[in-house]
Amino acid sequence: MGIPAILKRRMYSLSGTYNRCWRCGVRVFILGCGRVGARAAAALSPTHRVTIMDSREASFDRLPASFSGSTFVGNGIDEDDLRAANVGDADAFIAVTNGDNRNLMSAQIARELGVRQVIARVYDPVRCQIFAESGVTTISPTVTGAQALFDLVVAEDRGD
Repeated sequence: MGIPAILKRRMYSLSGTYNRCWRCGVRVFILGCGRVGARAAAALSPTHRVTIMDSREASFDRLPASFSGSTFVGNGIDEDDLRAANVGDADAFIAVTNGDNRNLMSAQIARELGVRQVIARVYDPVRCQIFAESGVTTISPTVTGAQALFDLVVAEDRGD
């Protein structure tokens, strides 16, 4: 059994090999340099102006040598730190720390500072509605993972 096409497309778009961008020069600010944040930063940096912030400088070791963006050590829920990192100049803000509350708070600050597109990772699906009400786009690994498992089982049942 192979990987279903829909999952291949999702993996390909995050693989770092799909770097064509119709909006080159877009300024992207990423909060959280864990596995997801580092991978997103690496994938976006060839075609976007990426800044990534984390509270621990050692986290930036996850970034590949090819990363062409900038790094900033700071607290993502401290408005002064976000201002110092010029979050308000970003076109997009992505919060991918390990905490839903931290992601929500930083996303709300980014919104207040004028960032047009604000995206946050939310582990708890119940909290997705709270984020949506504040104008934050969410992605939930819990929901996405469950849906991917469902899709795999259904595809296998159909013989895809």
